[in-house]
Amino acid sequence: MAHVDTTSAVAGEVASRSPHRRSILGSIEAALGVLVEIPAAILVVAEVVILFAGVVARYALHAPLIWSDELASILFLWLAMLGSAVAFRRGEHMRMTALVANAGPALRAYLDVVATCAALAFLLLIARPAYEYAYEESFITTPALQISNTWRAAALPIGICLMALFALLRLARTGDVRTLLTAMITVASVIGLFWFAQPWLRPLGNLNLIIFFVGVVGFCVFAGVPIGFAFGMAIVGYLALTTRTPLMVLVGRMDDGMSHLILLSVPLFVFLGLLIEMTGMARAMVAFLASLLGHVRGGLHYVLVGAMYLVSGISGSKAADMAAVAPVLFPEMKQRGARSGDLVALLAATGAQTETIPPSLVLITIGSVTGVSISALFTGGLLPGVVLAITLSALVWWRYRGEDLSHVQRAKAGEIGRAFVFALPALALPFVIRYAVVEGIATATEVSTIGIVYALVIGLLIYRQFDWRRLLPMLIDTACLSGAILLIIGTATGMAWGLTQSGFSRALAASMTGLPGGSATFIAVSILAFVILGSVLEGIPAIVLFGPLLFPIARAVGVHEVHYAMIIILAMGIGLFAPPFGVGYYAACAIGRVDPAEGIRPIWGYLLALLIGLIIVAIFPWISIGFL
Repeated sequence: MAHVDTTSAVAGEVASRSPHRRSILGSIEAALGVLVEIPAAILVVAEVVILFAGVVARYALHAPLIWSDELASILFLWLAMLGSAVAFRRGEHMRMTALVANAGPALRAYLDVVATCAALAFLLLIARPAYEYAYEESFITTPALQISNTWRAAALPIGICLMALFALLRLARTGDVRTLLTAMITVASVIGLFWFAQPWLRPLGNLNLIIFFVGVVGFCVFAGVPIGFAFGMAIVGYLALTTRTPLMVLVGRMDDGMSHLILLSVPLFVFLGLLIEMTGMARAMVAFLASLLGHVRGGLHYVLVGAMYLVSGISGSKAADMAAVAPVLFPEMKQRGARSGDLVALLAATGAQTETIPPSLVLITIGSVTGVSISALFTGGLLPGVVLAITLSALVWWRYRGEDLSHVQRAKAGEIGRAFVFALPALALPFVIRYAVVEGIATATEVSTIGIVYALVIGLLIYRQFDWRRLLPMLIDTACLSGAILLIIGTATGMAWGLTQSGFSRALAASMTGLPGGSATFIAVSILAFVILGSVLEGIPAIVLFGPLLFPIARAVGVHEVHYAMIIILAMGIGLFAPPFGVGYYAACAIGRVDPAEGIRPIWGYLLALLIGLIIVAIFPWISIGFL
C-alpha cells in the first residue's frame, strides 16, 4: 500500500511539473523565434533596398553597382534558410493532411510527432555535410566583394541547426511520453530497415528510383511529413544507400536550387502582394473588377485566369506570379462564397496555363540549351496560353452556372466609371512592372522592387492607407512563406540531380528514339513523359536534362521545334501543379494559405481542362507556329 502511495505521489509531482516544464520550453522557443524572425524581416528589407539601389544606379545614374547582385545572392540564401526555420517553428511548412485529418485523435497526435521526428532525422543526416560544404566554400572568394564564400554557405548549416533545435523543442513539449517514444522508435526502425537493406538495394539499379522517389516520397507525404522534408528524406536515402556520392554534394545541389537569383523574386512578390492588400490597392482593384464582372456567374474566377495571364512571365517564377495575384483576389472571392479548395486549385491550374507566356524563363532556357530562336519561342507562346485559358474558363462556366447571385446587384455605368478612376493607379501596377522589364529598366528579379516602391508611394500619397504596425508582421510572414517554398525547391533540385546521375535521362531518350507510329506517337509519349517529369522536377532542370536529347528527335520525326517546345512546356506545367508530387501545387497552397487536402478534389477537373487544351495545341501546330 505504501508503494502505491509513493507511486501516486511521484506521478502527481511529475504531472504538476510537466506543465511548468512545457511553459519554460515554450518561453525558450518564443525567445529563439524572435532571434530568428527579426533578422529574417531585416533581410527582406535589405533585399528590396539593394536591388532597387542597383536599378537606380544603373538606369538613372548610369553607374552600375557591380556588387549588388552578389550581395543580394548572399543575403538571399540566409533569407531562405532563416525563413525555413521560421516556417518550421510556426508549423507552416506545406504538408498533405488528407489522411491525418481523418484519423482519430490518438493516431493524429502520433502522426504529427512522426512528421516532426522524420523532419528531425533529415536535418540531423545533412547537418554535418552542410558544415563540410560551408567549410569547403571557404576556399572560394567572391568575385565582386572579394570575401570568403563561407559567409553565404554558412546559412545552410545554421538554418539546418535552427530547424533541428525547433524540432527538438517541439518534441520536448510533447505531453504524451508514450506517443513520443513510439514515434521515435517508428522513424528509427524505418531508417534502420533501409540501412540494413543496403546490400540488397545497390544491385537493383534504377529500380531504386521508384523505391525512393515514388515509394518513400509517397509514404512520407501521405503520412503528413512536410513536403520539403519528404523530398529530402528520399534523396538522402537514395544517395546514401544506393550510390557512393557524398551527401555534401546534395547540400551543394540544394544550395543551387534555393539561391538561384531569379527565385529572389518570390519573397519580393510575396511582400508586394501583402503590401497591395495593406495599402488599399487590392480593395480598389477588386471593387472595380467586381463592379465589372461581379454580376456574372463565376466572374471573379475569370478575373483570376486573366490576371495570371497578364502578370505571368514578369518575375520568371510561377510562385512569384501567384503571389502577386492571389492576395488581391482571394479575400473578395471568399467573401462571395468561393471555397478555399476551389480557389487554390484554379490558382495552381492558371500557373500551369501560363507557362508559355513570354518573357518566360523556361522559354529562355529552352532557347539556350537547344538553339531554338528565343524570339520565335516568345511569339509562339502567346496563343497556347489563350487556348488553355479558354478551356479553364469553360470549366469555370460549367461549375458556376448555377451560382446564386440574387444578392448581387449589377453595377450602373456611373458606378463602374468611378470605381475605375479610383482603381486606376492600382490597375496600372502590372503594366508598370511589365514596361520596366520590356524596356530593360530592370531585370525579372529587380522588377518586383519597382512594384514595391510604386505600391508604397501610391499607398501613402493616393490611397493614404498605411498601417506601420503591420509592417514587421508582414515582413516576417514574407520570410516564412518564402522559406517554406524555397526549401521544397531546394530538395526537389536535389532529386532532379539524382535522376540525372542515375542515367535515367539517357535511357528515356534512347527508348523514345525507337518508337513506332511517327510524330503522333512521339508527341503522345512526350506529353505523358513530361507530365510525369514535371511532377518530380522543376521546369528548368527537366529542360536542361532532356531538351538537348529530345529536340533532335523531334526534328527527325518532323515536329516543328517551336511547336514541340510549347507541348512539352505545357505538359510539364500540368505535372508541376498536379498533386500529390507536383511542387507547384504546394507552392500555390502555401501562397493561398490553404490546406493541400482541400484542393485535391477540385483540381482534377481543372487539370482535365488543361489536358484538353494541351491536346488541342498538339493537334493544331498553327496555334504555336502560325505567327512565326
